[in-house]
Amino acid sequence: MIAIIDYGMGNLHSVSKAIERLGYRYEFVSDVEALSHAEGAILPGVGAFGDAMKNLRERGLVEPIRDLAANGKPLLGICLGMQLLFDMSTEHGEHEGLGILPGRVERFQGDYKIPHMGWNKLTFLQANPIFAGVPEGYVYFVHSYFLQPTKENRSVLLATADYYQEVPAVVGKGNVYGMQFHPEKSGAVGMKLLENFTKMCKTARVK
Repeated sequence: MIAIIDYGMGNLHSVSKAIERLGYRYEFVSDVEALSHAEGAILPGVGAFGDAMKNLRERGLVEPIRDLAANGKPLLGICLGMQLLFDMSTEHGEHEGLGILPGRVERFQGDYKIPHMGWNKLTFLQANPIFAGVPEGYVYFVHSYFLQPTKENRSVLLATADYYQEVPAVVGKGNVYGMQFHPEKSGAVGMKLLENFTKMCKTARVK
């Protein structure tokens, strides 16, 4: 079973329907015990970084999510959920994230349309099982903040997109992944990425 983490700020319906179409069992999870029994977890997210972390803390989910990742179970953050995996964000002030991956999330700055919204092409930077059978196709983004690529965190960048600068699109380290776009709304490319993640949940070696 894949846990889709419900903390009051995720687009649960579209993510759950995508997992259902792939034939994998899921549950909406908002408590520690249910999360501990999952084979893997998806952390979706829509809204502001600070509010999301506040909701996770109030539900007692911060440490269980960190523990799930540390124990070797696959974890996937989507959109805001990807940003929450990192150290901090400057969205409406400075807010501490889950700190599972290294990096800082900041707002786009420039004389162009913000939010970044629409279809952009992926460029793969590293070979990874999450990309098995996946072309460098187009995926759907909606976001105003993004992970700042730095020398220190380039090792976690698996794929990027171009929106007036390099935008981290897929990140990963070990069993932890993040997708800045919405794979559940990204056609065949997004569904194949989700399928690969579900396969990891089936075969994960738990520590």
